[in-house]
Amino acid sequence: MVLREAAAELGSERALVAAVRTGDREAFASLVEPHRRGLHLHCYRMTGSLTDADDMVQESLLKAWRRIDTFENRAPFRAWLYKIATNTCLNELAARGRPRFLAAREWSGGGPPLAEVEHLQPYPDRLLDDADDPAARFDKKESVALAFVAVIQLLPPRQRAVLLLRDVLAWSAREVADSLECSVASVNSALQRARSTLRARFESGEPGTKVVSISDASEKRLLARFIDAWERADFAVLASLLREDAILAMPAVAAPEPGSPHVSPLWFRGRAAIIDFLSAVPADGHLERIRLLPVRSNRQPAVAAFIAAPEDGGHQFYGVMVFAIEADAISAITGFADPGLSDYFGLAGWLPAVKEG
Repeated sequence: MVLREAAAELGSERALVAAVRTGDREAFASLVEPHRRGLHLHCYRMTGSLTDADDMVQESLLKAWRRIDTFENRAPFRAWLYKIATNTCLNELAARGRPRFLAAREWSGGGPPLAEVEHLQPYPDRLLDDADDPAARFDKKESVALAFVAVIQLLPPRQRAVLLLRDVLAWSAREVADSLECSVASVNSALQRARSTLRARFESGEPGTKVVSISDASEKRLLARFIDAWERADFAVLASLLREDAILAMPAVAAPEPGSPHVSPLWFRGRAAIIDFLSAVPADGHLERIRLLPVRSNRQPAVAAFIAAPEDGGHQFYGVMVFAIEADAISAITGFADPGLSDYFGLAGWLPAVKEG
């Protein structure tokens, strides 16, 4: 039964490819649509950025349309698309000519700076597609966790590509070598180095790097307590929800328009430092001016933040916070003060004023 279904699917794919070669755009849309979300997630992992992923997918599909005559039916069309997308990302990363990370500043001082990925963005769960995202060495939660995406940005781009193709998409070393036009030996060497880097990072015990599973009920209960304490500006309760060694990280955010301010990266270690920051900086410490709504990002609990807009009594979308939870306590919060994330999370830019009574 499975073989018959696979054969039928392959036959349908070949028919669509034949139609595309005649210039049939509708056939092309039907051919690529089942893979679009998977490609987007792959490009996000490669770049750490939703907006970059948008651009890379668009460019990759344009290349696929223009190069359809080079596709050989011996290989799955999906693999051909991923090859194009991977190399498109590699070309873009090489063209930038600079690392994708910056040294973050510790607001509280007194400790070493943390390397923060430049322009790292969260990935809304609503965009995930389980069916087109198989997992091999990493399970589905690990392979999209914010800590994983952030750490792999610190790998050289080709190591990053090898790791994703081998350990996340479960390609063979030969398939990866053919895709990247290199030897199997170089693929194996790059994979070994990439795995070593990740292993050192995730075995360091750094808060927020451990991907753990807790019950949905416990997760929702902890998030509800955080939101309630935040909106009451109850810093004592907020502190009680954090691990003693918790981390708050805020990656850099590019200016949305020329002349707009660039948000520099920030990093705080420890419960006391985080509470000091929250009690002084967001809305000048008046957290009750910022409403929080539960969302999901990177298969982790998260909240969307809306800041009060005095001119009409409503609240304007401000950004997203993503939480790592270990042992029923928050071990890391990654904040993204990026109004451009609103559409990705399916949120209106504004919340109406809350009427009293």
